Amino acid sequence: MVQQAIRKVFRFKRKSRLKAMSTFEKLIALLLVVASIFMLLPLVYIFNHALKPYEELFIYPPTIWARNPAFQNFIELFQVSADSIIPVSRYLFNSFAVAALSVAAITLVSALCAYPLSKHKFPGHKLLFATIMLTLMFTPETVAIPRYLVVSNLGIMNTYWGHILPLVAVPVSVFLMKQFIDQLPNELLESARMDGANEFTVFLRIVVPVIMPAVATIAITSFQTAWGNAETSTLFMQDEQMKTFPFFVQTLTANMANNVARQGAVAAAALLIFLPNLIIFLAFQRKVIATMAHSGIK
Repeated sequence: MVQQAIRKVFRFKRKSRLKAMSTFEKLIALLLVVASIFMLLPLVYIFNHALKPYEELFIYPPTIWARNPAFQNFIELFQVSADSIIPVSRYLFNSFAVAALSVAAITLVSALCAYPLSKHKFPGHKLLFATIMLTLMFTPETVAIPRYLVVSNLGIMNTYWGHILPLVAVPVSVFLMKQFIDQLPNELLESARMDGANEFTVFLRIVVPVIMPAVATIAITSFQTAWGNAETSTLFMQDEQMKTFPFFVQTLTANMANNVARQGAVAAAALLIFLPNLIIFLAFQRKVIATMAHSGIK
C-alpha cells in the first residue's frame, strides 16, 4: 500500500510538471531529447563497431547496430602481438602509467605556477602571465625540434620522463587555475599567515580546496591528451618496451598489403582508447560545469 501511494505521488508530480509547461517549452524539451539521442549515436556506433564480425565491418551501407555481436575483434587484437616480444598488455600498462603520471605532473605544475601569479604580485608577473598565454598561438609542430633537443640533452629518452616532460607545460591549465585563485580574498590568506601558517600550508589548506573543480577539469583534459598521445613514442622512444598503446594501434595496419587485414583489431583498439576517456568524463562532468561557470568562460 505504501509503495502504491508513493508511485501515485510521483505520477502526480510528473503530470503536474507537464501541465505546468507551455506548448513552446514542451517543443523545446522534445527537440532537446531528439538532439541528445542524435549526439549519442557516435557512442552507440563505436561500441557496436568493435563487436562487429568481419562480414559486417565492410557492409555497405554501414549499419549502426551489430547483427551478430562477438568478441572476436578483441581476441584478434591480443593475438596480433602473441608471437612478438612485446605483448599488448605492455603497451596498455605504459599508457596508463604515462597518463596517470602526466595528470599528476600537469596539475601540480599548473597550480604551483598559477598561485604566485595570482596572489604574489612580484615585478613582471603580468608580463609573465601574458607570455604564458602567448604560447597558445604556437602550434605543436613549431616546437617539435626544440622539444626533441631538450629531451635528448636531458638524457631521458626511453624513460617515462620522456613521455611526461613534453606534456607538462599547459597554458590553459595555468589560466583556469589562476581564474579560480583570483576569487580568493587576500584578507583570508593574510589572516592565515598571521595565525602562523606558512606558504605551503596556505596553499594546501586554503587554495587547493577552492580550485578542486579546476583540478578535475584539468585532470580530464590532461588524461585525454596523454592517453591518446603517440608523438612521444614516435620521437623519443627507440625501445619498443617503452612505447604506448596509441603508437601500437598506428602500427596495426601499417605496411599491410590490403586495407582489410586487422580492421577488426583496429575497431577493438579504438574502443579501448575511447572507453577510459568516457568513464573519466562522466565521473567529473559536474566539476567541468563548475569550472566553466567560475572561470569567466561562458
